[in-house]
Amino acid sequence: MRRRRAIILGAGGAIGAVAFMLGVGAYRTRNRPALSEVLPLPIGEMSWALTDHRGQSVRPTDWARRPVMVFFGFTWCPDVCPTTLSDISLWLEELGADADRLIVALISVDPERDTPDVLADYVSNFDPRIIGLTGPADKVAQAAADFRVTYRRVDKDGGDYTMDHTAGVFLFHPDGRFASIIDFHEDRRFAVPKIRRTLS
Repeated sequence: MRRRRAIILGAGGAIGAVAFMLGVGAYRTRNRPALSEVLPLPIGEMSWALTDHRGQSVRPTDWARRPVMVFFGFTWCPDVCPTTLSDISLWLEELGADADRLIVALISVDPERDTPDVLADYVSNFDPRIIGLTGPADKVAQAAADFRVTYRRVDKDGGDYTMDHTAGVFLFHPDGRFASIIDFHEDRRFAVPKIRRTLS
């Protein structure tokens, strides 16, 4: 009798655990953001307006019918940004003349410090095809929203600060559709083919 009761209780517990997990799964599914809320908008549906490192206004419509590569960062970044921009420079070199078809942009998440002049000095350290983009805080926020990028200011001792931000490199087809992301420190054996597929 005790054994039968233990078996029944054990089975009941297992069924309860499965039901609980199914309930959690259903809850997570209901609350999971749709792909449209996670993936960047097509370039043609974006609405930001920024200024490049030469002082020229740039809008998404200026990138029509061109493959695009975009990275968000800032000039005071100690490691991720210069490393990524150095990687991008190497990728462009490996692509050869095909790289001339690409629009390659660094969008600053630190408009307080990254003026066009500061960006001009910064991007001069990398491939000359890389443009720097900045603007008022609300314009940068709009660009980040369009690309589904997150960033935030992190205050440090002594009144200084740094910026946490999404570190992937975004690729878009010439028709403006999102193509893929190159992750931080992704091997060039995989990064360059991703770019080539975007160009085709």
